Amino acid sequence: MTRASEPSRRTVLAAAVAAAAAGSVGPAAAATPTRSVKAPNGLVDNRAWTSYTDWRGGTAKGTRAVAGARPGLVLATPAGTTDYTDPHTKKTATWEYATWTAPVHRLTVPATEVIASWNAHTPAGTWIQVELTGTYSDGTATPWYVMGRWAAGDQDIKRTSVDDQSDGKSSIWTDTFSIDAPASGLRLASYRLRLTLYRTPGTRLTPTVWRLGAMGSDVPDRFTVPASTPGLAQELQVPRYSQEIHAGQYPEYDGGGEAWCSPTSSQMIIEFWSRRPTAEQLAWVDPAYADPQVCHAARYTFDYQYDGCGNWPFNAAYAATYRDLQGVVTRLGSLTDLETLIAAGIPAITSQSFLKSELTGAGYGTAGHLMTVIGFTADGDVIANDPASPDDSAVRRVYKRREWENVWLRTKRYNASGKVVSGTGGVCYLYFPAQPSSQQRKALAAVGIR
Repeated sequence: MTRASEPSRRTVLAAAVAAAAAGSVGPAAAATPTRSVKAPNGLVDNRAWTSYTDWRGGTAKGTRAVAGARPGLVLATPAGTTDYTDPHTKKTATWEYATWTAPVHRLTVPATEVIASWNAHTPAGTWIQVELTGTYSDGTATPWYVMGRWAAGDQDIKRTSVDDQSDGKSSIWTDTFSIDAPASGLRLASYRLRLTLYRTPGTRLTPTVWRLGAMGSDVPDRFTVPASTPGLAQELQVPRYSQEIHAGQYPEYDGGGEAWCSPTSSQMIIEFWSRRPTAEQLAWVDPAYADPQVCHAARYTFDYQYDGCGNWPFNAAYAATYRDLQGVVTRLGSLTDLETLIAAGIPAITSQSFLKSELTGAGYGTAGHLMTVIGFTADGDVIANDPASPDDSAVRRVYKRREWENVWLRTKRYNASGKVVSGTGGVCYLYFPAQPSSQQRKALAAVGIR
């Protein structure tokens, strides 16, 4: 949960890092636009590269597509070497690198925001960088923006977003490409993504990237949203973890557990899918601490530039470090979409902000908070595992449907000072098997995910 004194990432840009994109190469030649996957609500466009054909379809410089049950992209022959100075450790190291650039993707929903997400394996001695460039609706082009420098571990580099990226028309806000003045009518019409894979020179190590994609959206400014009609009474049995029992633990990660809503929610769903860290992976955690896997999730989702654990794509990427799991960031259009997922056995992590008076029974207000939706009552109210609970036994909550959908789906709200601030507009994380069941595949497709 965002601390009361901490502005939302959508309001303020954090302190700058003076680091240029390491290993960046010029934009690849133009390519045939790719096919969109448009969510039924008409506000969101999802595109993901996951198949062997997808990976063979891009522009490769030193990378190679690999087939198999989970096709991916690996570093085959380095395109060159580069020095990278980690802005958080000040250490400079030399890395071999190779690149893969996706074809142009023309958005069916010209977007005010784009959020990339990825799933990858990065053994020690490797890491990846994800970048985005695009064309505006006025025909001009963006620069190449860094959307994240990421490794599953934290020994080689410190995973990080990159601030101070703007061209006067758009900016990067931690993990989100955003049009600076949406009211002007300017939109992003198309984009390309670029992967750079890094490894220790002279080795045969390689990252493996299984999924790369982005969600573009143009959600209208709205203080309220239409009420949905209840359509499902079902509850999934998801483990319950409180962030609050970790208050004061490992303050180097976002001040400690009181701010760990995102990794706590992630860990709940990871364990719903029967995955969890090994005893060896948890050996660094103080044995006196309960639920050490929540501490582990906080450490390995932490964004050293954002100085927090709430980077949305970093949480999805963390989930995908577990065996045969995928993670994506998207937006949904209604509680009906969530009902579709719950009916197929897929819980969701949702992002919302609200005053204490706006969500009955919460007992707090927040500038940004993640919780896990696990089902619906017979009356259609939302059953959520809310990590902002005093202990694990209190995590399961029931929130009034109409209140909950409004604080989740709106894009404008009034804060405690009466100032108009932003809302997340239906952002959620979805974690699901690498090989979904037929029912799960249909439910994901119904909300625009493949």
